Amino acid sequence: MMDTPTPEGIGRLLAQRYGYELASPPTYPLGVSLASRLRLATRDDAKTLAEEAALIARLVSPIVDDPSTIPDAAPCLSTGCFALDLARSTGDEQYVGFARNLADRFTADPDIRVEDFYFAGTLLGQAHVLTGETGYADALHRLLLSADTQQPNGLYWHCHGSPWFWGRGNAFAALGVAETLTHVMDHPQREQLLDRHLKHLTAMAALQHESGMWHQVMDDSSTYLEHSATTMTGCAIARGIRLGWLPRDTWKPVVERAWTGSATRVGADGELDQVCVGTGPLPTLKDYVKRPFSTGRDDRGGAMALQFAVEMLRLGDVTA
Repeated sequence: MMDTPTPEGIGRLLAQRYGYELASPPTYPLGVSLASRLRLATRDDAKTLAEEAALIARLVSPIVDDPSTIPDAAPCLSTGCFALDLARSTGDEQYVGFARNLADRFTADPDIRVEDFYFAGTLLGQAHVLTGETGYADALHRLLLSADTQQPNGLYWHCHGSPWFWGRGNAFAALGVAETLTHVMDHPQREQLLDRHLKHLTAMAALQHESGMWHQVMDDSSTYLEHSATTMTGCAIARGIRLGWLPRDTWKPVVERAWTGSATRVGADGELDQVCVGTGPLPTLKDYVKRPFSTGRDDRGGAMALQFAVEMLRLGDVTA
C-alpha cells in the first residue's frame, strides 16, 4: 500500500501549479491560492517570503489599484481573500482599503446560499481584522445566524429554493463559519454560531465515506466522492483543532481520514479527481446527483486542496 502524500509535499506541488493567472473576471479560487501560497512561504526564510509576496503583489496590482474592475458578484469579490495575508507579508496599507472596498460591496443572495457563508466569512471577516471595525463582525454574525436552512439533521440545504444537501455547499458552510470564528475571536454571538457549527460538523462526520471523502450529495452514498467538499471540510476541521474550538481527540481522526482521501487523489502534476463543476442553485435533487465533475487540472479544486495542505501543516506544528 502506498504511503499517503505529506501536506508538505502536496502543498509545495500545488503551490507551483495554482494561482498564477489573473482571469477576467477574477474569482475566489485565485484568492484562495494566493493566500495559501503566502502562508506556505511563511515557513521559509524571509527572502523567499518577500519574493513570493512581491510576485503576488505584481499579479494582483490591476485589481488592487482599481477594485471597480472586480464585478459586484460575491464569487468575484471574494478574489480579495488574499488581502489579509498580503498585508501581513508586506506591511502595505493599500490592502486595508482594498479589503474595505470589497467588503462594503458584498451582498448575500436574498435566499441566503451556503456559498454566501464562505464569501461573507472571508470578505467581512478580513475587513474586520484589517480595519478593526466591529460593524463588519456584527454584519457577519447577523448574516450567518439569520440563515435558517440548517435542518434538524444538522446539514444545510443549498438554499430554500434548492432544499438539498449539496456536498460542496455544506463544505462552504463549514469553511465559512470557520473563517468567521478565525477572524472574529470575541463576539457576543460567538457561542451561538459555534453551537451551530458543531452540530453541522458532527452531522458531516457521520456521513464521511470510509475513504475519508464526502459525497457530491452529502446524504446520498450512491453519488460520487467529491474532492472540493472533502478538502474544504477538512480545512475547516483542521483549523478548528488548531485554534481550539474543536477537541483534538474527537476530530483529529476525522481530519486525518479526509487528508488521506483527498491527498491520494492528487496527481503528480497537480491534477485532481472528481471536482464538481461550478454550481448555482439547481431545480431538482437529480440535477445535483448528475452534476458533472472535472478530473485533471481544476483551479477551484486545486486552490482548496492547497489551502487544506497548508492548514494540515499548521496543525502539525501545533500537535507535533
